[in-house]
Amino acid sequence: MTMPLWTGPDLIAALGARLEGAMPLIVTGASIDTRTLEAGDAFFALIDQRDGHDFVPAAFARGAALAVVDEAHAAALAGSGPLAVVDDVLRAMERAGMARRAALDAAVVGVTGSVGKTGTKEALKLVLSRQGETMAPVGSYNNHWGVPLTLVRTPRTVRYGVYEIGMSNPGEIAPLARMARPDVAIITTVQPVHLEAFPSVDAIADEKAAIFEGLPAHGIALANADIPQTARLKAHAMASRAGRFATFGESPGADARLVSCVLQADLSVAEAEIFGRRVAYKIGSPGKHIVMNSLAVLAAAKLLGADLALAALALADLKPPQGRGARQRLGIAGGEITLMDESYNANPASMRAALDNLGRLKPGRGGRRIAVLGDMLELGPSGPAMHAELAAPLEANGVDLVFAAGPLMRNLYDALPAGRRGAYAASAAGLEPILLDALRAGDVVTVKGSLGSRMGPVVKAMTARFPPVSTD
Repeated sequence: MTMPLWTGPDLIAALGARLEGAMPLIVTGASIDTRTLEAGDAFFALIDQRDGHDFVPAAFARGAALAVVDEAHAAALAGSGPLAVVDDVLRAMERAGMARRAALDAAVVGVTGSVGKTGTKEALKLVLSRQGETMAPVGSYNNHWGVPLTLVRTPRTVRYGVYEIGMSNPGEIAPLARMARPDVAIITTVQPVHLEAFPSVDAIADEKAAIFEGLPAHGIALANADIPQTARLKAHAMASRAGRFATFGESPGADARLVSCVLQADLSVAEAEIFGRRVAYKIGSPGKHIVMNSLAVLAAAKLLGADLALAALALADLKPPQGRGARQRLGIAGGEITLMDESYNANPASMRAALDNLGRLKPGRGGRRIAVLGDMLELGPSGPAMHAELAAPLEANGVDLVFAAGPLMRNLYDALPAGRRGAYAASAAGLEPILLDALRAGDVVTVKGSLGSRMGPVVKAMTARFPPVSTD
């Protein structure tokens, strides 16, 4: 018989709650969204963009075992179903998450960084799940509610836990790291992202290094060896309880060092030394940035006690997540279009990586390399210049046309030669019909922009106009 995620009494105790109504014997999951809630879940009525208390009746209608609500709403919801009444729903979820983390007999890795967090988390999930039960968050559940929710959802039986930790403002990483308590803490890289909230890239490095505050005495920090902030990150690691630091990258002294790699349109082949052991492997997801993050994945797997050879072998099955490089072939009159969906988010480093991948794709007969780009947000005063500077990688990667959306992307569009200008619009919605009418058979298209620039609907419009071609 599969063990329940929680017994009712254990969850009530972990929440620090008082119970109104019948005690559920077991709780099989945890949810903050009634649209995805499954029967047997505990529903946490978070107050965020919307007040989750308004959805408690809907949660019980879908079969929730329990609803976690605050004192201010308890009386109005009495009788709707079993209620765990707490002082504050988010704080209670944090308490339950920390209780579950304390109960785990698992090797845990935490991942942060300016770029590559989610991809690295997914790669770790892939390689570790081949060697034992592994828990990792869905999507990018890496914020103030995503980390505690993932901890609450973690079964006590897991062998490995993978937790992604993100931030937008100062002071956000340390409390999440202390909840997750990773045995290995990874910083993928430090880049000029969120500069609206930080005075410098060094300040961003200091915030990322706060993940080391969650390390136990036996833990180890693992960071990129190839960036200017490596020494700064090492100083933070050595000041932590763990006091241990390892690196990955191309630098000669890296503990996980790339020896060579061959970059292809659909995959990469790499050779590396991981703590002195030579391994050769394929990676099913293309791009130099993916190769570099694979070094962190293999190093972490080794440090967590997993089999290094099996971990390297598993990377051949790595595929880009939706919105982060996933590819589709779309049918159009006279042939096909290749679409690379990079619409989830963007910053200067990830934009260059996406353009490098576009440059490795060969258009079909009569086709063109097309970049459909939305604003990169949260870059502060440097934003306009950082957009204009993308003209160089566009040229270097042989991009034929650029379709640009948003006020910041206007800086890039104006910097392009006339022959490379596809179209400009003030918003992604305004660009959409122009782009759809311009596409033709043989085109290879990358769509990328920050989440707030709303490039995702452009991808949906493309797949609606040009139906995906089956790969069966």
